[in-house]
Amino acid sequence: MTAALPVTETIAALPLPAVAIDGSERIIAINDAAQALLGPFAVGRHFITVLRQPSVVEAVELCLSGKASAAAQFLTRENGQDATYEVAVRRIATAEVALLTFQDVTHVAAAGQMRRDFVANVSHELRTPLTALMGFIETLRGPARDDAAARERFLGIMTHEAERMNRLVGDLLSLSRVEAQERVRPTDKVDLKAVLTSTLRNLNPLAVETDVTLRPQIPDDPVTVPGDADQLQQVLTNLIENAIKYGGEGKTVHITLATADRIDALRAPGCRISVRDEGPGIDAQHLPRLTERFYRADSHRSRALGGTGLGLAIVKHILNRHRGRLKVQSELGKGAEFIVLLPLE
Repeated sequence: MTAALPVTETIAALPLPAVAIDGSERIIAINDAAQALLGPFAVGRHFITVLRQPSVVEAVELCLSGKASAAAQFLTRENGQDATYEVAVRRIATAEVALLTFQDVTHVAAAGQMRRDFVANVSHELRTPLTALMGFIETLRGPARDDAAARERFLGIMTHEAERMNRLVGDLLSLSRVEAQERVRPTDKVDLKAVLTSTLRNLNPLAVETDVTLRPQIPDDPVTVPGDADQLQQVLTNLIENAIKYGGEGKTVHITLATADRIDALRAPGCRISVRDEGPGIDAQHLPRLTERFYRADSHRSRALGGTGLGLAIVKHILNRHRGRLKVQSELGKGAEFIVLLPLE
């Protein structure tokens, strides 16, 4: 125990949660960060009663028995969320203690899980049209070789599936580009009124085809924001196209552009673009997850309408780059409203 004082001082100076355990397998020092993680009153207790997790206990025992270093993972919950710590255990031979430091790697573990989920989702989204294409090709080579009517029908379905894959690949590339630029704030001056007018003109044929009325309310004066014109048009196109598709035939899509001296969410002067449909609405349980990659409130309907599940994720990243916000308001049976908030120049 003669080494307890210098060890205590060393532990207290470390920025990471740290614990020192002596040869009697008792905790002799713990800093404030480790107390917040493991709880108070640990000093003097046997380390197993504090650490408890088998992998960490095993790593400590290895170092106490003479091994220079060991590592383990420590799993816990913080503020209702799972947290992962990498525990590095080092034997300090001169003090005859094992020193543990805890490195929070929750974000690394979460990123790894996101990558795995992303690969699994992409694989699933591509597998379905690929399987359909392979099946129809086999059929056209065999039973339907001489059936002209079946051939035309199958070729139509194959074209649809190929277009679906093309849209998915296009959205994946777009998402990749947007994520790469997300930390670089755009500096060009963009007139949102002109961008919105152009978007409405481009989407008018789709609205006519689906018997949807576009009802814009746009100010007479230009609305200038710092931004990337192409990306902002992509945001507006995505939201208005979704409203046309999901709002339903014979309905109206209301589009409003307005400015305000202060928008609380931005803590600054800004503009507000609202896209509101008259469709079936979205259940409240889905609203927090709408901008997740491949998340669909209505998976079957989304795929039937050609959705890739990436559109709102792209919107979120573009708005992050522009220091903007996306808000969604909806009630079942009362349509949905997507609100874009952007800071003014």
